[in-house]
Amino acid sequence: MERRSTESIRVQSLSQSGISRVPPQFIQPLHTRPIPNNPSDSTTHNVPIIDLFGFDPNHRNSSRDSIARACHQWGAFYVTNHCVPVTLLDDIRRVGLTFFNDCSMPVKLRYACNSSAAATEGYGSRMLVSSDDQNDGVQVLDWRDYFDHHTLPISRRNPNNWPDFPSDYRKTVANYSDEMNVLAKKLLALISESLGLKPSCIEDCVGEFYQNITMSYYPPCPEPELTLGLQSHSDMGAITLLIQDDVSGLQVVNNSDGGWVTVKPVSDAVLVILADQTEIITNGKYRSCEHRAITNPDRARFSVATFHDPAKTAKISPASDLINELSPAKYQDVVYGDYVLSWYTKGPEGKRNLDALVLES
Repeated sequence: MERRSTESIRVQSLSQSGISRVPPQFIQPLHTRPIPNNPSDSTTHNVPIIDLFGFDPNHRNSSRDSIARACHQWGAFYVTNHCVPVTLLDDIRRVGLTFFNDCSMPVKLRYACNSSAAATEGYGSRMLVSSDDQNDGVQVLDWRDYFDHHTLPISRRNPNNWPDFPSDYRKTVANYSDEMNVLAKKLLALISESLGLKPSCIEDCVGEFYQNITMSYYPPCPEPELTLGLQSHSDMGAITLLIQDDVSGLQVVNNSDGGWVTVKPVSDAVLVILADQTEIITNGKYRSCEHRAITNPDRARFSVATFHDPAKTAKISPASDLINELSPAKYQDVVYGDYVLSWYTKGPEGKRNLDALVLES
C-alpha cells in the first residue's frame, strides 16, 4: 500500500538524531509539566489488580464487587485471567515494536496518516495537539509516534492499510481486535451489574462498537522534565483496554486525592480505562479516568490501546434506571459525533469536554 507522506519528521527520528534539547514545540507550559518525585507516586497507591478467574460464574460476585470499588476510586484497573491468550499479548507487542524499530523511515512513511484530520488511520505523531492558553495559544506537541488501526465494525477493517512486516502483523492485529472486542463486552456487563443494572445496559446504550487500536511509541527524551508523551486527557468513548511493555510512563489521577500516580506495568494483565461515555451512562457514579504519559531519558516505551466507542450518530444519555427524584440526570444528552468534534476542535485538556455537559444542580 502506498500513501503520500503528510509529515516527514517523527519523534523517533528526533530522538535518534542525538539532540540534547527538545525542540520548543514539545515544551509543556509550567502548569502541565510532570513533577519529579511526586509523593503520590508510590507502591501503596497503584491501581487495583482484579482476578477475573476466567469469568467463572462461581467468582462473578467477587470480581464484580472488586470492579465496583476500582471504578469508583480510579476509573481504571488491571484484570488478570481475562481469557485473552498471553501469547497474543506478546505477539501484538512484538509486531508493533518490529514496525517501529526495524522498518526504515521511508517504509514507515508509506503508511503516513493525514495529520490535518482527526483520528485518521495510519502512522503519525500529531494525534493530540494542546494549546498553551497562557502563552498566546501556542500549540504543544506530544513526545510520541503512533500507528492507528481501524478495526471494527468489520466494514472499517482493511488490513491492506496496515504494515505487512513482520509477515504476521495483519493477522495478529485482526486476532487481537476480535479478542479485545469480546473482553470489552464482558467487562461492560460486569460494570453494569455492579450498579444494579442488567448486564447489557451499558453496551445497549453504546450500540455497535467502533474500535480503533493505537500502538504508541514513546522514544527516549533528552528533557523529560519539560515534556509529556501524551497530554492529560480522558478517553472520549466507552471503554479502553491497554497493554504496555515493562517501561513505566502511564500516569492516572487518583480520584481520592487528585494526585498523579504512575501505573506499574503488569505484563500479562490488561489495563481497563473507563471513558467519558461510560461516565455519562452511569450518571457520574463511575468517573472516566484522566491519564497522561510521561517520558524518560533512557528507554523507549511502547503501549497498545484498544478503544471501544459508540457510532458517531449514537445519542448518549444517563441510563434511565439510574435516574429518579433523588438522583436526577447530571449530564446533558449528547450525540457522540458532536462530542468527538468538540474533543478534537478544543483539545482534551483533562476532562473539560465532559465537564461542559454537566447540568447545574
